Amino acid sequence: MPPRPLRLAGLLLVFLLSGRFAGAAELERRTWTVDGVEREALAWIPLAASTTPAPLVFVFHGHGGTMRFAAARMALHQAWPEAIVVYPQGLPTPGALTDPDGKRAGWQKDAGNMEDRDLRFFDTMLADLQRRCRVDSKRIYATGHSNGGGFTYLLWAERGPVFAAFAPSAALLARGYERAQPKPLLHLGSPSDPLVRFAWQEMMIDQVLRLNGCGPRRPEAMGLTVYPSRKGADVATYLHDGGHVYPAEAGPRIIAKFFQDHPKP
Repeated sequence: MPPRPLRLAGLLLVFLLSGRFAGAAELERRTWTVDGVEREALAWIPLAASTTPAPLVFVFHGHGGTMRFAAARMALHQAWPEAIVVYPQGLPTPGALTDPDGKRAGWQKDAGNMEDRDLRFFDTMLADLQRRCRVDSKRIYATGHSNGGGFTYLLWAERGPVFAAFAPSAALLARGYERAQPKPLLHLGSPSDPLVRFAWQEMMIDQVLRLNGCGPRRPEAMGLTVYPSRKGADVATYLHDGGHVYPAEAGPRIIAKFFQDHPKP
C-alpha cells in the first residue's frame, strides 16, 4: 500500500479530474448558429444545474477582448460557482471610441445596430440554455466591461423583463435608455477613466437613480455605495481608481453578492 501522503494526493487528483470540485464542471466551449454565422461562448455549468434550478449570468468582454480573457479576468464562475456563467465571444465590430475599422471583437452599441446580431445571439443562447439546463427564471443576470458594459445596458433596455439585475462596468447607453424599466443595477467605474469619461458615466448613473426611485448620487463616494430604491430596484456604485480597467480583484465578488441579493420578486 502506498504511503498515506501519496494515497491522499492521488485521491485529490482523481477528485479534481472528475470535475466535481466545488460541485461544478469545467468551462466548456459551446457554439450556436445565428443567421448563418457560428457564434461561441465559454460556459460554466454546475453539475447540479441538471436537476436544480440555477442562477444564470452572462458576462460580456470589452471591445477587443475575448471570451477567454473575460473568463480569466472577470471570473464570475469562481465568485459564484453555483451559478451557470456564460462568457460569449463578440464579432469584429467598429468601435465607438477606438477601432473605427472594426478589426477587433465587440458588441452592437444600440438597438438596430449591426442588424441586432448580438441581441439575437443572446436570445439564442438563453433559449438553448433554458432547454438544456434548469435555469432559475427569477435569477438571470448580465454584466460586462466597457463595450460589453454598454451591451449590458442595451440588454436592460431591450430585454429587460428577462433579467433580475445588471452590473455594467465603465459603460453607458447613449441611445434607447428610455425603454428601460426599473431594475436593480450595480455600476462599476473609475473617476480617472481616460476612455469612457466618468462625466458621461455620471450622467448615466444619475438617469438610473431617477428611474429606479433612489436618492441623489454622492459624487465623492469611492468604494461600494448603495442607494435604496422606493421601487424595489436598488442601485449601487463601485468606484475605484484604476482608470479604464475592470477591477478584477474586487469586481467578481461584489457583482456576485449584488446579484445574489437581488432576485426577481
